[in-house]
Amino acid sequence: MNQTENQNLSSTFNLKAINEKPLVVQVLVGILLYVNGLMIFTFLKKETFRETRYILFAQTLFVDSALMLLTDLTLMGSFYQYPVHIIPCYIICTLMFLLYVCSPMTLVAMCLERYVAICMPLRHASISTPKNTIIGILIIWAVSFVIPLFVLIVAFAYIPPGVLHQYVVCSVEIMLQVKWLADMRATSLQLLLILMLCIIVSTYFKIMLAARSASSEMKNSTNKGLKTVILHGVQLLLSMMQLITPYIEMPLWKVDVMLFINVRYSNFILFLILPRCLSPLVYGLRDKKFYNALKYYAFCGIFLGCNKHKIRDGKPLEV
Repeated sequence: MNQTENQNLSSTFNLKAINEKPLVVQVLVGILLYVNGLMIFTFLKKETFRETRYILFAQTLFVDSALMLLTDLTLMGSFYQYPVHIIPCYIICTLMFLLYVCSPMTLVAMCLERYVAICMPLRHASISTPKNTIIGILIIWAVSFVIPLFVLIVAFAYIPPGVLHQYVVCSVEIMLQVKWLADMRATSLQLLLILMLCIIVSTYFKIMLAARSASSEMKNSTNKGLKTVILHGVQLLLSMMQLITPYIEMPLWKVDVMLFINVRYSNFILFLILPRCLSPLVYGLRDKKFYNALKYYAFCGIFLGCNKHKIRDGKPLEV
């Protein structure tokens, strides 16, 4: 086998490796979207889950699912070089940025809810009401929209008139042609995430202090709250790591395209998909009431006689 044949064979293997990556990503995204959809369905079916923590959990599932779907679409469009009109591209990127900010802010709200439940149990019922939760969610969406809206307005203000009719391969970098805008976006997002991380760490230590003075009956609930806060902190740390991935990926583009593609897909799985896998784990598997209801609805269409059961407090009961 001569050198030319070796190069052709190597190129074939490289091309096959590249083509397998989108398939792996689609399988992972599809599985997670199915699980999140099933959990949202379970939440909507039962009135017993209209508590603050479940409402915030449902919001997390919705935000994470929408973010994964939009990010996956742009990733596939970038992989296959599919052109999109620049205006819809700007709108999609703004929505992704909005969801990216909204997701960790909801995690912080969930940690604060656990803090109130454990450290202020007498006031928990009056503070964590469905009405206050809805108001809190509206505030989260409003605050999350400030930076993305500013970036969108400035991006449209600086775009040349002729470019508005062009088609581009959509990515966030398309909106960040102005250097100071890109730096401002990155800095503001870093400061916001650091602030949220400080709140989660502070919440953890306050719950830990409450755990030391808690009675033996409350120990189990307090320890579970500590583990929940830790998992949310890990989610936020993984999300923060996504901020530095562009600085790792872009220099590799000029060095080795194959290395760039491998690193980009690895970052997508580690820092976008993995943090979103933790949300179903926190409440979908660790919360017994929600897990029982989820298991019932997951297998409802498989086992015969499913329509003869009812759910009460997350547990299937015979009629």
